[in-house]
Amino acid sequence: MSKTKAEYLSIIDDIESIRSLNNRNWMDLLRLSFELDPPAAAEIVAKIYEHDSKISALAKKLTE
Repeated sequence: MSKTKAEYLSIIDDIESIRSLNNRNWMDLLRLSFELDPPAAAEIVAKIYEHDSKISALAKKLTE
C-alpha cells in the first residue's frame, strides 16, 4: 500500500519536530564542551566540520 502525499508530509513534519529537539541537545552539548575544555571542543568541532564538508560535497553531486 502506497502512502498519500499527506502521509509523507506528516512523517516529514514528525522528523522535523524530533530533529528540532535533537538540535537543541547538540547545541547544549556544544556549549558544555566549550565551557569545560575549549581547545578540545574546538578540535572536535573542526573534525565534525571537515566531515560535514565532505557530506555536502557528495550531496552536491546528487543535485548536479
